[in-house]
Amino acid sequence: MMINLIISKMEREHLDSLAELEKICFSQPWSYKSLEDELENKTAHFFTALVDGEVAGYIGMYIVCDNCFVTNIAVFPKFRRQGIAKALIKMALLTNDAMETDFISLEVRGSNEPAIALYKSFGFEQNGLRKNYYKNPTEDALIMTKFFKRNG
Repeated sequence: MMINLIISKMEREHLDSLAELEKICFSQPWSYKSLEDELENKTAHFFTALVDGEVAGYIGMYIVCDNCFVTNIAVFPKFRRQGIAKALIKMALLTNDAMETDFISLEVRGSNEPAIALYKSFGFEQNGLRKNYYKNPTEDALIMTKFFKRNG
């Protein structure tokens, strides 16, 4: 089934939906205000997935000193398993390629096997562990990173 998917820069009109998505997906969600603050943050690169104009998900990352750290990736339950997370990761990788970063890194719950498999499919590898990083429930975070080989 084909969906009408557009990935665009996060805009103010997306924030209500994204704040709600945060509450659905995360035990310690970002607030509306936290998301709003990223609109003015020069190191922040946040993208929203829209399906037929409806917010389906998003990815947020910071790019500082040729390094990229993904802060958030989430998709509304009704839009999962439709390639939206893959499209968001592709957008992150394109952004990193354009900005010539050295790597892109993220944290994921050790029990989140679908996300881990997705990240591995894009060449991310586990290269660290944060003990008891997540709360509600307490769980370790796997640090997964994809390094880029740059000429020069």
